[in-house]
Order: sequence, then structure tokens, then C-alpha cells
Amino acid sequence: MAEFDRKVVVVTGGSRGIGRAIAAGFTRAGAQAVLAASSAANLAAAAQAIAQAGGTQPVTVAADLRDLAGCEKVAAAVRERFGRCDILVNSAGATRAGNFLDLPDTLWLDGFALKFLGCVRLTRLLWPLLKEAQGHVVNIVGTAARTPGADFLIGGSVNAATANFSKGLAQLGKRDGVNVNVIHPGATDTERTNELLAQRAAASGKPVEELRRELIAKDGLRRLGHPDDIAALALFLCSVSARHIQGTAIAVDGGGTPGFY
Repeated sequence: MAEFDRKVVVVTGGSRGIGRAIAAGFTRAGAQAVLAASSAANLAAAAQAIAQAGGTQPVTVAADLRDLAGCEKVAAAVRERFGRCDILVNSAGATRAGNFLDLPDTLWLDGFALKFLGCVRLTRLLWPLLKEAQGHVVNIVGTAARTPGADFLIGGSVNAATANFSKGLAQLGKRDGVNVNVIHPGATDTERTNELLAQRAAASGKPVEELRRELIAKDGLRRLGHPDDIAALALFLCSVSARHIQGTAIAVDGGGTPGFY
């Protein structure tokens, strides 16, 4: 029997990019995935693609995770359908890049509402099930938590807050038997990266392809990351082999983060 057989894995932001790759990885390993995102159409397409690729058919829950009611909808669906949650992967969150003076309050509030508060709320709602299962929380954050940039101030601030929350939560996890860890993806080839490049192009006046080349060249990367690179680490962190890894944050960035940590 595979290690993740019959495990219930909740993945927010599971309809696209990194979240979808993580969900696909767990289903190939025998888990039952629950995908949560705002778009029912995107969720249906993701579930179909995952099943066609040989994974277990995911359950989908369309909900706005920026609101408490949306998080409650996801948690209620998990409790009613399965009565258990072994793994929670918080991967939802999209923040706007751009010039600081052009970013109004609404964009700051939206960034914190989805990535930070969505993570906080869903973790709180599912914690009793995670404690019962002696499970795992993996928060997908981002290298901007450690390396701020003037054109990504919302994202960097939200990422830093989420990373700090995760580190503190790991202290509760030690008491309750829940492993809590963070993955910091670097530049990864997803729809989200293409959206950010378009925003930065608008802010800087540079063509998107020039910014893509600069993104790879500035840190001496061989290539952009792939969502499967992050998925592989997520599966490892939730495995028996990683049971003694608690409260840590690991970058999957091709060596792009310049600081010592």
C-alpha cells in the first residue's frame, strides 16, 4: 500500500499552477485530493486533467477564500464528505505587482485577504481534524518573504506575514502532533508568473519577454522552476521520512535567493 493511500489532502489554489501540480502528485501517490479555488470551471478542468493523467479523481469545492464564509464552505465539505483531513496545503494567493504609489488600499486588502487570512482561517477550521490525524500543513509562500523588492511590496509583505504565522503555528503543531512547514517557490513557470510579468511590464515599460530573460539571468538561474519541483518537496514534507522536519521554510528557487538563511 502506498504511503498516501486513503489520505485526504486539501489543496487551496488547486485549480492552477503549483497547487494543481501538488494535488496531482498526491493523487498519483494514492491520496484523495480536495481542490479549493474560486472558479468552478477551472476546478472542473483541473480535476479532469488530474484524473486523466492517472490520479484519483479529486473532489472540488468552489469558494471565495478571501471571505470567512468561503473557508467555512471548504471545511464543511471536507468534514461532511470524509470526516478527516490528513494534509492541508495552502497554495491560494495572488498579489499584484507594480509601482508602490499606484497600488491602492483595495489591492493591499485583497492580497492579505486571500493568501494570509485564507490560510489562517482554513488552518484554524481544519486544525481539529489535522490534530486527530497527526497530519501536516504545508504553506506555499514565496521567496519575496526573504528578499523584498520595490515592485512587489504587497506580495513581499503578505509572504513575510504568512511565513511568520507558519513558524509560530509550528509551536502549536509540536504540542498537537501536526507538522507545519513552508515552501518558498522562486520564479516558477506558471500562469501566475505570466500575470506578474505582464504587470511588471506595464509598470516598467519593458516587454514581457525581456523581463522573463532578466528574471532568469539576474540570479544566474538555468531555467524557471516548474510546478512539479515544488510538488516533489510538498510530498516529501508530508511523508514519514520528513516527520522530524517541523517549523522550517525551504526555498525551491534554483539558488536564486541571495541571502544567507
